[in-house]
Amino acid sequence: MWTEAVAALPGRTAFQSPAAESSLTRCATVLGRPLPDDLAALLRESDGIEDEYGDGIVWSAERIATENRNLREDADFPTLYMPFEPLLFFADAGNGDLFALLSAIDRPDVFVWDHETDSRTWVAPNLATYLEWWLTGRIEL
Repeated sequence: MWTEAVAALPGRTAFQSPAAESSLTRCATVLGRPLPDDLAALLRESDGIEDEYGDGIVWSAERIATENRNLREDADFPTLYMPFEPLLFFADAGNGDLFALLSAIDRPDVFVWDHETDSRTWVAPNLATYLEWWLTGRIEL
């Protein structure tokens, strides 16, 4: 379902092999909570999706775990940024900004974190719409 929907959108995308269940379990362990259902379902079809420039439209389960752990454990970040714990980063915009879901709240909305201003701005009502709007250029950063 996910790969077919993304493949039908404009732009070139590269799909990876499906994520192993062990990768999804490890990611959930690192994050301290299960992945949102839509994100887990997408990763079961393709363990990451890249655009034509190699930017992560959706990161692999391993990268999701690593990036979120690094952002949460960096000793300097609490003095620079608001807490990252409510956010589940899953993609990058290619300019330093990151896309996130609200992992601690049962809401499907997608936000973008601006790495220069620390703002967190709503960009889409759910993962499917994020993919559509990002690949069609409706989300502009």
